[in-house]
Amino acid sequence: MNIYTDERIVLTLDAGGTNFVFSAIQKGKPVTEPVRKDANAHDLDRCIATIKVGFREVLEKLMQKPVAISFAFPGPADYPNGIIGDLNNLPAFRGGVPLKAILEHAFDLSVYINNDGDLYAYGEALGGILPEINQQLEAAGSPKRYHNLVGLTLGTGFGGGLVRNGELFIGDNSTAAEVWLFSNRYNTQVNAEDVVSTRAVQREYTDLAGIHYPNKLMPRDIFDIATNQQTGNRDAAIAAYRETGRALGDTIANLLTFVDGIVVIGGGITGARELYMPAVMEELASNYFPSNTAELPRLVQRVFNLDHEKDQEAFYKDYSKELPVPGTNQTVTYDPVPRLAIATSRIGASEAIALGAYAFALSELG
Repeated sequence: MNIYTDERIVLTLDAGGTNFVFSAIQKGKPVTEPVRKDANAHDLDRCIATIKVGFREVLEKLMQKPVAISFAFPGPADYPNGIIGDLNNLPAFRGGVPLKAILEHAFDLSVYINNDGDLYAYGEALGGILPEINQQLEAAGSPKRYHNLVGLTLGTGFGGGLVRNGELFIGDNSTAAEVWLFSNRYNTQVNAEDVVSTRAVQREYTDLAGIHYPNKLMPRDIFDIATNQQTGNRDAAIAAYRETGRALGDTIANLLTFVDGIVVIGGGITGARELYMPAVMEELASNYFPSNTAELPRLVQRVFNLDHEKDQEAFYKDYSKELPVPGTNQTVTYDPVPRLAIATSRIGASEAIALGAYAFALSELG
């Protein structure tokens, strides 16, 4: 399936707790201007009516009939059956709402709903960082190719998704890759989202700067303080992002131990990657000190940061060599450097989610 040559059109929705943004995608690109509506997140009837009106307005802009509706919702739900349950930022859906069935009846189209973190990862795997990496490896003459990806989103929350061999992995209860619930070795009393999110940066800064929390300072403000673009406690701002990076690195290291794939990070906080990524990379390159040996690397794989040119060169290098087969004149190719890459999204979380929604609908339709 090539999402950039497929002529079929899919209606999409970016569903946030405050606003809904409707669009239509063809050949991997939007073909209409976005339609924005208030979510009406506390009133179920108004919320569903808003969704119907939004999609109808997009339909009026199209010259070709779409083949499906596909979109993301934040948080766990019964996604295969399209039943939305208890979502914190969309309280009107609590108790279970068969949204897929409602929309299929209203529009006579197939409807697909998925978690936003899952669709983010799927979009990056099919139209984002994963094909870019494999194209670069091919151009460099390396036989190495990657097929697995972990997508992470950093913002108000901490989300994730897994793609294995081109297929989205959601688990038996549609709750795979709920990374926000990981524990963290630096603060064992809270879940990962509490130390890897907007509020983590805000709280850490206010604690270190000795000021009241909550306040109006956003992560962008704290980034500006750290980079001398705004007045404030610069040391506290730098330390706040470093602590966030250290906690993020711990989660990523645990994920890579299981998944062994490329990591791509998107979301609003990625604009501050120069402040948190050094701590992430330090964590990935750290050691354990077990009782039966002097030290042990935390990861089997070596991880390269593709946001840095030097790491790019080292990652794309061909490390393979030919090993002779004893007793024959044959050789086998061996790559002695197990390696992975981590990168900030090149296309951005919103575009990746939309691409993921589009690609998922096309793959389901066949």
